Amino acid sequence: MTSPFDAPAAGSASVSAPDSVPAPAPAPAPDDRDAREQYVLPLVVRLERATPPGRTDALETSARAVLTLLADPRVTEPDGEWAERVAAWEDARIRKVVRRARGGEWRRAGELPGITVRGREAEVRVFPPVPLDGWPKDLAKLQVSGTDLEETAELGAPEPGVPVLWLNPELEMSAGKTMAQTGHAAQLAWWRLDEAQRKEWAETGFALAVRTPAPEVWAELEVSGLPVVRDAGFTEIAPGSCTVIAEHPGLR
Repeated sequence: MTSPFDAPAAGSASVSAPDSVPAPAPAPAPDDRDAREQYVLPLVVRLERATPPGRTDALETSARAVLTLLADPRVTEPDGEWAERVAAWEDARIRKVVRRARGGEWRRAGELPGITVRGREAEVRVFPPVPLDGWPKDLAKLQVSGTDLEETAELGAPEPGVPVLWLNPELEMSAGKTMAQTGHAAQLAWWRLDEAQRKEWAETGFALAVRTPAPEVWAELEVSGLPVVRDAGFTEIAPGSCTVIAEHPGLR
């Protein structure tokens, strides 16, 4: 479980959102945030033994799943079915947990309220936030560990104009952990965009790329003012580690 809001990175952008679009208020102080009821956004990746998806495809699909949920009328409409839960989740820590499922597990997960997003090979289902101790039974029993994936296709340069989520080249994280991080980065970018920019992105199906830059490029990105994810350090990496930087044409 992760949070990108522990402390601002040097040169990083604010995580507060414009007043003109539905978004959380500026991030409260950590103590205030922790005192509120904590929610988590569940994501489940389909991981069949014979046909696992490529790593980058899964990372991109996870980020697109988060954006798809944030843009769904059940979230954006004031009386939307999921609006209250998403607002409560965004007012605390935007925790995300990625679990894996196959066969009957995947079919049962698909019967719960949520949205399935498909990539080239990857399938990720995102669910409305749940309390930390209130996971649905069919999701709670799914495994978190073991979500490790290999690339199944050669990665080229991102297409011009496509938003890019840049991974820290100095960190090693499991695929599941990284899927949560790309989801965070996509959400930070979403919060910074205005309504027109959000609509334009949604019309592309939330096209985006996940890539790992050279160390010198990463150093430039860190002071660029773009949204930076800083991990709380609950698993795998040290607290405060910068994991992903979100580059969207509308943020330059």
